[in-house]
Amino acid sequence: MRQDLVDASTDHFIDRLRRAVAIPSISSEDARRPDVVRMGEWLADELKALGAEVELRPLGIQPGKKDLELPPVVLARYGNDKSKRTILVYGHYDVQPAEKSDGWATEPFELTVDDTGRMFGRGSTDDKGPVLGWLNAIEAHQKAGVDFPVNLLMCFEGMEEYGSEGLDDLIKAEAKGTEKPCLTYGLRGCNYYSIEISGPGADLHSGVFGGTVQEPMTDLVRVMGSLVDTDGNILIPGIMEQVAPVNPDEEALYDNIAFTMNDIFEALGSETTIFDKKKETLMRRWRFPSLSLHGIEGAFSGAGAKTVIPARVTGKFSIRSVPNMEIDKTNEIVCKYVRDVFAKLQSKNTLNVFPQHCGQWWVASPKHWNFSAAAKAVERVWGVEPDFTREGGSIPVTLTFEEATGKNVLLLPMGNSTDGAHSINEKLDKKNYIEGIKLLGAYLHYVAEEPQT
Repeated sequence: MRQDLVDASTDHFIDRLRRAVAIPSISSEDARRPDVVRMGEWLADELKALGAEVELRPLGIQPGKKDLELPPVVLARYGNDKSKRTILVYGHYDVQPAEKSDGWATEPFELTVDDTGRMFGRGSTDDKGPVLGWLNAIEAHQKAGVDFPVNLLMCFEGMEEYGSEGLDDLIKAEAKGTEKPCLTYGLRGCNYYSIEISGPGADLHSGVFGGTVQEPMTDLVRVMGSLVDTDGNILIPGIMEQVAPVNPDEEALYDNIAFTMNDIFEALGSETTIFDKKKETLMRRWRFPSLSLHGIEGAFSGAGAKTVIPARVTGKFSIRSVPNMEIDKTNEIVCKYVRDVFAKLQSKNTLNVFPQHCGQWWVASPKHWNFSAAAKAVERVWGVEPDFTREGGSIPVTLTFEEATGKNVLLLPMGNSTDGAHSINEKLDKKNYIEGIKLLGAYLHYVAEEPQT
């Protein structure tokens, strides 16, 4: 693939991303489901225009939702040459919620490029930019008149930000008897929990009932405050005991990673990190579990003052899991701990604690030939040897892809740690987008020839 032709198509490729960002494909909001479907159809049309064989595979009704259809999975094939290797790439076209009122400096669903080349917009880095990178790589080969080096299978879903509902069964069904190496990354898992505490039959006025009733909100705050301390230490017995020990060779991998504390300070917009050193910060981010409190449903959260005692509140938190944590064991000890803490409050209110959804951690060997091809592509495009890293985030279907296909899985990077994927002002640097397209193309050429050793 000629890199100069990628550069010459910069405006065109940015416009493609602009059109994608403009579709508010928020999978967690029922009212936005038509927009998620529209995004899948738009993506399918773009692929068809490039000559790919495309199918919009329906997944049926969303579990627990009456008459709400899951968005389709976009399955596409580009090339069907039996003499070439077949590569499967995965991505998602849904995004996190975003409103200008959340604190965005720009309209979240209008791609805005500043004078330093930062492209702001919801989904720019997670995951519309990387998804479109594959389409752009196909188009760049076509414009250069260069034969595409592999058969490319593409699986793009519309529910990743909401737990990838419906995708596991499709992957397992489609994987039978086919050769499908996957491209994604090593990840922590995610166990997401709800704590429901209820008491009165309806919301109450604090002037009338304050001091006479045991308040669910008070109980919930005390329970949630017992889960994790200020420095991020998980206070639930039995969590850290499951974590695989770190050996010296593994620990040494963190020494030379191209990362500075200023990188995370920029992403945070502050210097409020737990640790002051790179290695400790990265290991907490990638290698060890963490527990985060996410919100309280049912409580007053608007501006101003409202003297309400909520009758029922639901606290939400998650644990990012790592090797060798087990989902069922973790769920058991978390729920037992919450029940024990609540029992000690001796409250007359009612508790219900349960896992909402869980995704397994995943780790691959960077010594696999697939990683060797990717490393050569990084050196070709960026002129440096890549770092082999883990990620702190989760994609629930990663392990499903690996187990169903029996193939190696890896990540090819496009964004970086300062992009704010789930935050306000999410962005993707123009340079990363364009060089990322070159990286994807280079990888396909190297992986087509890399010896399978």
